[in-house]
Amino acid sequence: MLNSLDSLVALDIVIPWAFAIGLNAILVAIAWFAPKKLLTPAGLVHAGILGIILWGTLGWRGYSVMMFYFLVGSAVTRIGMKQKEAAGIAEKRSGARGPENVWGSALTATLCALGAYGLASAPFPWSRQVIFLLLLGYVASISTKLSDTCASEVGKAYGKRTFLITTLKPVERGTEGAVSLEGTLAGIVGSAALAIVGWLVGLITPMDILWCLIAAFIATNLESVIGATLQSKFDWLTNEVVNIFNTLMGAIAAIALALAFQAVT
Repeated sequence: MLNSLDSLVALDIVIPWAFAIGLNAILVAIAWFAPKKLLTPAGLVHAGILGIILWGTLGWRGYSVMMFYFLVGSAVTRIGMKQKEAAGIAEKRSGARGPENVWGSALTATLCALGAYGLASAPFPWSRQVIFLLLLGYVASISTKLSDTCASEVGKAYGKRTFLITTLKPVERGTEGAVSLEGTLAGIVGSAALAIVGWLVGLITPMDILWCLIAAFIATNLESVIGATLQSKFDWLTNEVVNIFNTLMGAIAAIALALAFQAVT
């Protein structure tokens, strides 16, 4: 009897990962032969690895949130592409993502997913609460990244007046650390949409949507400050590294807001 139970437990662990490998292999193959490339060949491989991890740890709920980011983020990147390419401010490779883009956007979320998965069967009395916070961090980090993508791409395409965030002096579109009203509003809409998806699939609560919104706004503007003040001074501080800081700040801010709210209620 014990051996049978052990076998069932093993199947419960193996089947989601096996399904994740099969699903992502199929999606990578489809994307590989698709006429419009959203990812480079290496980016496809890394996206497949990311997809396996997310489905294996969080199932379809976590996977759908990341897919929403990828599809919307890719679409937003292509807004005004010809205009942005003519001005020299478009994403490289016409917006096709490489491995550095995949992990720059999703490293924080992946760590949150792995943490929640690791604690799922832990016997600690505090593990359930930590899992809730890690799931919030997962959604908030992706919400922050979509906010950043929408703000940057819409701002570069449609920003009528662009200001450097540290001085509020007018600058050209695409300048590191530049912000615009159009981009800021697009960022808020993007973060709200992603957070709502996270709530609809059951990863976060309705109140957590607010924390994601505030955290994304804070982190996106802090990223602009980094871009305006530090990025040009350090060669290692690439856009992808800044994206990691951006998503990490978003996750930490959302978790801190949730804990602060719990403490006063």
